[in-house]
Amino acid sequence: MAELRTPGRRVSRGVSRRGFLGLTGAAVALGAAGFAGREFLRPGQPGLVLPSQAPLPGRFEVSLPVPPVLRPTRSDGTTDYYDVVQQVADLEIVPGLRTEAWTYGGSFPGPTIVSRSGRRAVVRHRNELPHPTVVHLHGGHTPAESDGYPMDLVLPAEAGGAAGGHHAHDASGAAGSVVGQRDYTYPMEQRAATLWYHDHRHGFTGPAVWRGLAGFHLVHDDVEDGLHLPVGDRDLPLMITDRSFAADGGFHYPLLDPAMEEHGVEDRYMDGVLGDVVLVNGAPWPALRVDRARYRLRFLNASNARRYRLALDPQPSGGGVLMQVGGDGGLLERPIAHDAIDIAPAERFDVVVDFSRFAPGTRVRLLNRLGEGRTTEVMCFDVSSARVDDDARVPTRLATVERLDLSRATTTRTFRFQLSADHGWTINGEPYRAGRPSARPRLGDIEVWRFITDVHHPVHVHLDPFQVVGRNNRGPGPYDAGWKDTVDVRPAGGVEVAVRFTDYAGAFMLHCHNLEHEDMAMMADFVTE
Repeated sequence: MAELRTPGRRVSRGVSRRGFLGLTGAAVALGAAGFAGREFLRPGQPGLVLPSQAPLPGRFEVSLPVPPVLRPTRSDGTTDYYDVVQQVADLEIVPGLRTEAWTYGGSFPGPTIVSRSGRRAVVRHRNELPHPTVVHLHGGHTPAESDGYPMDLVLPAEAGGAAGGHHAHDASGAAGSVVGQRDYTYPMEQRAATLWYHDHRHGFTGPAVWRGLAGFHLVHDDVEDGLHLPVGDRDLPLMITDRSFAADGGFHYPLLDPAMEEHGVEDRYMDGVLGDVVLVNGAPWPALRVDRARYRLRFLNASNARRYRLALDPQPSGGGVLMQVGGDGGLLERPIAHDAIDIAPAERFDVVVDFSRFAPGTRVRLLNRLGEGRTTEVMCFDVSSARVDDDARVPTRLATVERLDLSRATTTRTFRFQLSADHGWTINGEPYRAGRPSARPRLGDIEVWRFITDVHHPVHVHLDPFQVVGRNNRGPGPYDAGWKDTVDVRPAGGVEVAVRFTDYAGAFMLHCHNLEHEDMAMMADFVTE
């Protein structure tokens, strides 16, 4: 078994260890009291900004790129087969500079895979990078052997490739490590949704994703097709990330060990690494010319630690311009109108924006109201003056969303996400150890899971989505509708969710999706039976 432990370093995060652990204790007491508390610790933004060393580009000077759609290498009656080569690529991300990226297929983001609900996808990943990798389809309803368990490494194909951090494990249902390549099988027995794939290597997810290992995987179905939502060029996946850049244009990241043999980041960044450049689909503060028509914007927060409060400026008359139609687990039952949306790392929000509500020629900025300096802006939309046809719409009813019946819940489990003086970031006081399950839920049972935090923790559960039951002894929040697989748990707060695991027995993961927290041991196994 392998255990991640924080190296023997003092805790330094802007508050004293005694003060921080006092707040942690308050969070635990809050959970024991039934979440009857209020936020009081760093309500806006976890983490620390890592300043770039390179000159920063201007805003709205480059066009928004759209990741290419990956075509199957072959197909048969039930399955589409894809090949992805993980490779180093030299990219121009900051204009005038070259950035060495770790990529899926030579691009950042990686190519978008588009699947049909009920039609299987098999994706062969070949690792030509200098370090081991693991691929996780985030939001995928996936068998354990293809879920991207963090110990199931794909070692570099080239002989002599570094295998730093390779550990054996004995988790039930896991696939083990292989050399060179692995086939990941995705049955796609799930609703239409915006999924994404990214690296999930034990202890090194943060630097791998920071260097470029992330891409979209979109699922469509008949229900979605019948709604007449925007399609084609007006259906846009938008991967929002923040990054910092070294003087030579390379990705700047505060690794404790640049050789990537020891996990973790420098002390002061252990609460999360924030960049000072906002990228959308790999471009800094891009611009997009849009028709005066409805667009579906698939927002994905693929940042390591940064939260965003997304809003359009100017706001059109009447407000409610961000019409949410979907979330992590697919379509909502009914659309929800927002003026702004809070989105934590790994969360997805599908919204429809009707740009005909803006005057021709308007520059509409997408703002981040939780940002500072240049990170207060994300991208812009330049509204055309031409007249266009638009037959897209947002119906008042979108899809049927099954309600999990809490009266049938068999078990309530509590998971406390805390900083430990001895072990760093922990769940229920324990650092991650592969093969040591924290829960053994039975397939088909409804359970209630409680997540209790000290500071901000976006909590992600593998295998199946969940439904938010309540926050701090109240109802769900404004961004909790529908099926979710990641929930933003606020400082010294608690969230209760209803979950039901189905179909696949084996070892799966529960963890914080602040990637620096995840890498520094804030993960736990659960085994479905």
